[in-house]
Amino acid sequence: MADDNNKTIVLYPSPGRSHLVPMIELGKLILTHHPSFSITMIVPTFPNTVAGDTSHYIFAVSGITFHHLPTVSDELGLKYYPSIDEVTRLRDRLAELNNPNLRQTLLTLFKTSTLKALVIDFFCKAALQVSSSLNIPTYFFFTSGATALAQILHYPNLKNITDNDCFRVDAESEMLLDHIPGLPPIRAKEMFPPDDSVLKNTIDTAIQMTKSCGIIINTFETLEQRASQALKDGKCVPNGETMPPVYCLGPVLAATVDNKNDYHMCLSWLDLQPKQSVVFLCFGSMVFFSSKQLKEMAIGLERSRVRFLWVVRVPPPEDEFRRNLAVADAEVSVEMFLPEDFLERTRDRGLVVKSWAPQTDVLSHDSVGGFVTHCGWNSVIEALCAGVPMVAWPFIGDQMVNRSFLVEDIEVAVPVVESEDGLVYGAELEKRVIELMDSENGKGKVLRERTRALKEKAMGALREGGCSLAALAELATRLDKEWSTDDYEF
Repeated sequence: MADDNNKTIVLYPSPGRSHLVPMIELGKLILTHHPSFSITMIVPTFPNTVAGDTSHYIFAVSGITFHHLPTVSDELGLKYYPSIDEVTRLRDRLAELNNPNLRQTLLTLFKTSTLKALVIDFFCKAALQVSSSLNIPTYFFFTSGATALAQILHYPNLKNITDNDCFRVDAESEMLLDHIPGLPPIRAKEMFPPDDSVLKNTIDTAIQMTKSCGIIINTFETLEQRASQALKDGKCVPNGETMPPVYCLGPVLAATVDNKNDYHMCLSWLDLQPKQSVVFLCFGSMVFFSSKQLKEMAIGLERSRVRFLWVVRVPPPEDEFRRNLAVADAEVSVEMFLPEDFLERTRDRGLVVKSWAPQTDVLSHDSVGGFVTHCGWNSVIEALCAGVPMVAWPFIGDQMVNRSFLVEDIEVAVPVVESEDGLVYGAELEKRVIELMDSENGKGKVLRERTRALKEKAMGALREGGCSLAALAELATRLDKEWSTDDYEF
């Protein structure tokens, strides 16, 4: 029988660091300010490590109970180097396959806890089938921002307008769409193209989100005022739907390193660099550049003469240059994909790190003055909270609208411009890095000042009386009143 005093909130993320870490930090935020709740996280996994290993992060967390679901079979057909589109589709499929495991875990939790709510990731909408059958109040946690959510929730309306240019124009069209509530004018090419197989799932998820008990967003109202207000006013929902409550609880950030034993070597290198002199290049866990693009990036960095910290991942096996390497996969190194002697020529002002660096710690380091990013929302929030301006280089999905928001709305980033063949050439990267890192005058100085102002707003959102803590208190009050039945056969 459930313990009425054990008020439990169950968190259910999608696999991978960019989804699991914000969900963990959300749980920690709730526990810090509303300790009467217990937090349990149900953790799914991909059949391989494509989404990034998160075990070390989980191991370091106290106060949250973790339940790991069994690894699903290879029915997913997951490749080790899938495209970003493939991973997006597989996340939805994984949630479907995990429903039996999820149901059993929730039934087990019912024996000892009063489940106040299930909080699910955007890619876990299949879990609604389970939670509704068990009468568990369900909330979505949207790990991107309010602007991206406003865009997504409006997709069903756009799709219903069959002659709307948004779904018929060329994917590279520069036509501005200026009628989407909560969004600044947005280029058609920054929407999902009409043949994108992800679009159908996104529209379905948008509809399901409006049927939930509420939507939690990793943002703060003073950052995305236009989008936050449009969402609360119900201007973004599909026709005929009612907007559930929206809770902007950000910034929710990954914890920083406080143990010198875990101090990454790149942080030691940063300790030796002048203040705000280093540009940091990092593109998340799912972006793989071609060998040709890596060479162009190296050329641009070398010519810029700017100090740099660059996180590089070797290209996937299907890369033409890598296929022609006469070495085993285990012997493939980053150096093979960079210009000859590049590391030697730049060793006095640059550091190349393979695969991963502690991004939150790097961005908050005094030596870092700029960030070249794929515009994933976690990266955006981390940069803003560190007061670091950006070069925006998006690839897919919400990254496109995030770029538009950063460059044109809040003006804290400069964009890179791709050539017609899809490459960002060295000269373009050189130009943007120099523009960003010029802190004495010009655009770089303006970007830095605007970013610092937003850093103060971010800090204020989570102070006593701040907008995010007020939203959290509102959510906690509602959760405390939620109920779920435990009248089930076990």
